[in-house]
Amino acid sequence: MIYKLLKPLLFMATLVNISSVHADDLSSTPDLITKAAQGDIRAQVSLAVRYRDGKGVKRNFAEAMRWGHLAADRGDAAAMDFVGSMFLRGVGVKQNPAIAAGYFKAGAGESATACWNLGQCYFGAQGVDQDIPKALEIWKQAVDMGSGRAAATVAMVYLAGDGVAPDLVEARKFATRAAEMNDPSGLIVLGEIQFQAGELGAARTNWTKASHMKPTALTGNPELPYDNMVAQEGADLLKLMDYRGHRPEPGKFALVSVPHVQQGWNNCGATSCAMLARSQGRMLGGWDFKRLCPSPLGTGSDWGELLQAPEKIGLHWKLVTFTPDDAGFDQATNFVRSELDSGRPLVIDFKYTGPQYPDGEAGHTLLIVGYIAEENLYILCNPAIATPGLELITAGSLQHYWRSDHYGELSHNVLSRPAIVIATP
Repeated sequence: MIYKLLKPLLFMATLVNISSVHADDLSSTPDLITKAAQGDIRAQVSLAVRYRDGKGVKRNFAEAMRWGHLAADRGDAAAMDFVGSMFLRGVGVKQNPAIAAGYFKAGAGESATACWNLGQCYFGAQGVDQDIPKALEIWKQAVDMGSGRAAATVAMVYLAGDGVAPDLVEARKFATRAAEMNDPSGLIVLGEIQFQAGELGAARTNWTKASHMKPTALTGNPELPYDNMVAQEGADLLKLMDYRGHRPEPGKFALVSVPHVQQGWNNCGATSCAMLARSQGRMLGGWDFKRLCPSPLGTGSDWGELLQAPEKIGLHWKLVTFTPDDAGFDQATNFVRSELDSGRPLVIDFKYTGPQYPDGEAGHTLLIVGYIAEENLYILCNPAIATPGLELITAGSLQHYWRSDHYGELSHNVLSRPAIVIATP
């Protein structure tokens, strides 16, 4: 994600593999409380998950941490992963990536989820120095422990060449392993590799399988849980198969091809800008772009930084904003379609509000890469989901979510619809 350090984070479930261990315990909550109070570790972790998610009880992060800590202090690996994820997200406790990484290390030997999250810490410089080869090594250990999510993540890193040399052979190998483990992200990534290789039938099969894993609709909601979002991506990719590669029809349809990069923790802004740079022929990874910014790895990026960074590599971008009312949205979408008709994608910022987010709000940066006028749909390229990151959004949802007052000092805390666009002569 981006935003200044004071901003909350979005897509936590996307970036942190939140443990659902014991969440399927069918015991009643009073029975769980009794068992947990008697020292039953399984009950303690189940109760922690229920309080975190607000399922069967009123959501209470402090209670979630209390029960999670009790189990973690007794050496339960799933509980260590649970507590670590809460510290990494800053939910129920003050955010502390170093403590989070410590819990993930303690649980990584027995928990594939903790192992995956530890790899995320090394990939995203959270509580440890960034070390992408080490992150890959740890993720591969998680794969050996049965984590399809880790296999899909390894495949995406090799596919994008973010921090390592691009390696299509390794990418396909790990995407195949992820798909064999029935991981939805793995099915999406393997399908994309097959699509790019002209294996359209195989791609369709894998995207169809992914789309059947969770309920889908005409388009998804940007706030869907990660697994639901990946299933919806599968459905969207099936719909887009007939559009991808078609020539644009100004005023009717456009889809700009943008090489996808999967973000690390707290890096959606720089990663989205890296994808914009890739659309202009600069093969940067998300972390390459982040290093062009003055803020350190592992921290959010102010949009002022994101706009200054491309100048260092000979690219010229600018900020445009539109008012958050209906008239502003009409102006914004007319501008968007004109840019896309000219082959220029845009970086935009979403804002989310609600009690499910720390401090009541969060945000996410991503790209608009296309539109289908007849259906009033827009096409996003999202760094927080599986490669190729394409998803459809209705105009109504775009109007609701494309708004921000915290994209950086440039916002002056005034709500608007901001976009980073390629400057033209």
